[in-house]
Amino acid sequence: MTLRLQDQDALIPRPRGTLPKVCAVALAAMTTGGVVFLSPERLFGWVAMAILILTLGPLLHGLCLLAEEMLHHSNTRYRGRRLLSHLLPACGFGGKTLLAAGLAGLLLYLAGHPLPHKGQCWKLLSLTSVLYALFKSLGVLGPSEVEVSDVCEVRKMNVAHGLAWSFYLGYLRLVLPRLEDSIKAFRETRKALCGRGSRKLLILIPLNANISHKLEEEDNNIHFYGNLPNNEIDRAGVQGRVYKHSVYSVLDEHGEAHQCVVEYATPLLTLHSMSQESSAGFGEPERRQQVLLFYRTLQEILEHSLECRNRYKLILLNDEDGDDPRFLSKAILRHLQQQEREEFCLTPPPQQEMVHPLARTPGAMPTAPPIGGNCRYPEPMSREPTLMFSLDKPQPLKEPVENTDHYRGKI
Repeated sequence: MTLRLQDQDALIPRPRGTLPKVCAVALAAMTTGGVVFLSPERLFGWVAMAILILTLGPLLHGLCLLAEEMLHHSNTRYRGRRLLSHLLPACGFGGKTLLAAGLAGLLLYLAGHPLPHKGQCWKLLSLTSVLYALFKSLGVLGPSEVEVSDVCEVRKMNVAHGLAWSFYLGYLRLVLPRLEDSIKAFRETRKALCGRGSRKLLILIPLNANISHKLEEEDNNIHFYGNLPNNEIDRAGVQGRVYKHSVYSVLDEHGEAHQCVVEYATPLLTLHSMSQESSAGFGEPERRQQVLLFYRTLQEILEHSLECRNRYKLILLNDEDGDDPRFLSKAILRHLQQQEREEFCLTPPPQQEMVHPLARTPGAMPTAPPIGGNCRYPEPMSREPTLMFSLDKPQPLKEPVENTDHYRGKI
């Protein structure tokens, strides 16, 4: 079955927020307050020592990474770049880390009250920094799955991001602007695709990424109706590469046929195949997560695309109710009916009568056109500019208006 809007919002992962930063700031504030309460005279010294411990460890680990990159990867990974300008930030020698370490050292130097057991503090600083570099290299202090996932989402490094952009740039952006012309050419030969909802490309995205190559094999109420005219586009050295869409006839509960252009999102085949390959390191939980990210990313891309606006509909299919043999046809029909209800029906402007405004009854309100109703127009509104002329005689702006009612009506 398809997921409703509120169900999709509850299922699709949202971008991670700033709650970890808020919690960290609160913990740091409470701990600093405790230190101030217990020994306020040594606050700056303790803070400087803590910052040095936290910054020298990553800097030592960065030295280990720098040695690896300089000796074995400088020619292959950094060819054509300024070596040090790219190596140092890549290995952790960023400006923020160096600035924090420098400020901590200066603060420790300027602290009026030295720390107790100053020699032991320096030993603790050296030992902690070295052990941090060791544990970091061994993976003991490696980033958690949440941190890796957050970095991949923020930097658009997931498999789903690449597949969504490839699907848009290599397919949807090419075919969706031509969809309306293809449907018009198809309607000239066969009486189909008359509904407003059927003028869009329905893109099916199942959560399990399991795609059938023929929709009629999944649902007996779905039948292949025909193909839209081919679109030939020169692409990547291929002259006249063919792009086309298939039209399906979907039967409702009353046996009435509804034609629409529908297809699966083909990148999901890649996700499903990757989950079947052990060498890909891509299990079923990761596949489901990537499908949700693919849906979210593709939706964001298409919403900002002027070429594809109002020419598509993404349908997220839940695999929990896959036992229903007619779940696919019900899902398609539900979205077609929803699009029919969401279409705004605009009434044409009322015919303007050639009546002088003074002939209107004083105090009478102009009749407004009815809003709503079951009106439907096959063609969009005209965009050609029109000129409207007033029948009133021009009046000087400085002369007083004798008929106040008429003056109010003109405002």
